[in-house]
Amino acid sequence: MSKKKTTLFSFLVVVIDLLLLNALVAFRIIDEYTSQVLTIAGINVIIALGLNLISGFTGQLALGHAGFMAVGAYTTAALVMKLNVPILPAMIGGAVMAALFGFLIGLPTLRLRGDYLAIVTLGFGEIIRVVMINLPNLTGGPAGLKGIPTFTTNFFWRPVLSFAMVYFTLALVVVLLSNLLKSSHGKAIISIREDEIAANAMGINVFYYKIFAFTLSAFIGGLGGALYAPFFGYLSPNMFNFQKSVEFLIIVVLGGMGNLTGTVLAGIGLTYLQE
Repeated sequence: MSKKKTTLFSFLVVVIDLLLLNALVAFRIIDEYTSQVLTIAGINVIIALGLNLISGFTGQLALGHAGFMAVGAYTTAALVMKLNVPILPAMIGGAVMAALFGFLIGLPTLRLRGDYLAIVTLGFGEIIRVVMINLPNLTGGPAGLKGIPTFTTNFFWRPVLSFAMVYFTLALVVVLLSNLLKSSHGKAIISIREDEIAANAMGINVFYYKIFAFTLSAFIGGLGGALYAPFFGYLSPNMFNFQKSVEFLIIVVLGGMGNLTGTVLAGIGLTYLQE
């Protein structure tokens, strides 16, 4: 089977699976509680996939993806509540803001070797949480931000729309990463994980690909947070603590470092087991 036919077949399988799952939720064969757990699982998988790109495929340990999730979530909420931006553009804005933070953090840090990225991202996650606590006018402070507009529709049961939004986004992220990793850019990223010195000797711009991977990873983490805000309708700084970052890392490690399918299965499985 040719590469084009394989891609088309995979796309059709994903579309059929999404339609089937949404039909089960729409007809309430999957009840509201289960659909909410699966929606949270989908958000966790999206963020874990972003973490897997930088830690699993690029080989750079990061410990602060809850911080990027928080940036995406609070930016989305602020755009919707303060500036009356529609939810979809606000979600994109949240993801872009997280990517900007990722770029600014990675710019000085990724020039260094060793565990510096892990230390810096760990500090970033905690700094973001403390900042959210101390900006009550913008983030609601320790009490949290209430009244965030949720996914609403006149035609569908609300959990159906939330479920569909999350899993459609998850499918896009999987397709994006899968195609990226099969490209020459993806091969360059993986070569950095295998042997950074050899990759540099072969003419690969190691710093550029590290920055690229980390910024895209932060974007995906922010996108997960952007979905999180309108799904729950409430945000609290304690939702984005260090333990949350560790949960994403556990999903990546359990599913297999550098394994997209394993990350999806581990994310859904672990989230459901916690319930």
